Amino acid sequence: MCFMEIILIVVLIIILALIALNIKIVPQAYVYVVERLGAYHASWGTGLHVLIPIIDRISKKVNLKELVADFPPQPVITKDNVTMQIDTVIYLQITDPKLYVYGVDNPIRAIENLTATTLRNIIGDLELDQTLTSRDIINSKMRMILDEATDPWGIKINRVELKNIMPPKEIQDSMEKQMKAERERREKILQAEGEKRSSILVAEGEKQSTILRAEAEKEAAILKAEAEKEAMIKRAEGEAEAIRKVQQANAEGIRMLNESDPTQAVIAVKSLEAFEKAADGQATKIIIPSEIQSMASLAASLKGIVETDNKTK
Repeated sequence: MCFMEIILIVVLIIILALIALNIKIVPQAYVYVVERLGAYHASWGTGLHVLIPIIDRISKKVNLKELVADFPPQPVITKDNVTMQIDTVIYLQITDPKLYVYGVDNPIRAIENLTATTLRNIIGDLELDQTLTSRDIINSKMRMILDEATDPWGIKINRVELKNIMPPKEIQDSMEKQMKAERERREKILQAEGEKRSSILVAEGEKQSTILRAEAEKEAAILKAEAEKEAMIKRAEGEAEAIRKVQQANAEGIRMLNESDPTQAVIAVKSLEAFEKAADGQATKIIIPSEIQSMASLAASLKGIVETDNKTK
């Protein structure tokens, strides 16, 4: 093998090596910014690309995925002159690799400084209490301002979040005392509400109990009155039955006397017998007719006359 052949083989190997070294494969979600002779030439997307040796070079490999920038706490002063520390988290995405590479030097550092100044401007218009309760408003304002400012850099600000808001130690102690007092106040209110409800329930229970007792007494009085009414009716029925039996006995005795033409003594005896039968009834009261009383007197007189005659004889 002559010298020239060796040189050709070496040159061929060098050419193949240069070609192999200048073949570039761009992965998914990345863009390569290529310069030719020091000027911007192209932005290579996903796929196979070949650089021209010495003439072309890859200026920057740009990641198109959403990036998270967590910035350290920044000192800010509120409207009521309270100094606090606030750290923020920025979610951003590169939309134009060319502007990202040539728009600003060190874009992340630029966004950090822009975030700090924007945050100070917004917090300076708010008091402490508003700052602690207006995170959503602060996030929205910062996202709009940062997105507008970073648009010439080929960067899209998707979200801005206030990660931590750290007031001074004395402010934190005061807030804790205030929260404790608020919790105690709510506890007393709830306790008072519970006692109020308990008193209302007790009063309603007593009211229902009184109503039920009154209704029970009313029903008992009604039942007692009905019982007395039934008793009076029964007594009246017994008295009426007794009178009826006496009248029947008198009628029977008169009929028998009319048939046998008895003497007054016999009539008196028969009347007394009829009265005795009437007394055997269920009535508690017996009304004695005046005729029977006269007959009884007559019988007593006859008995006295008979005894006087016997003594005389």
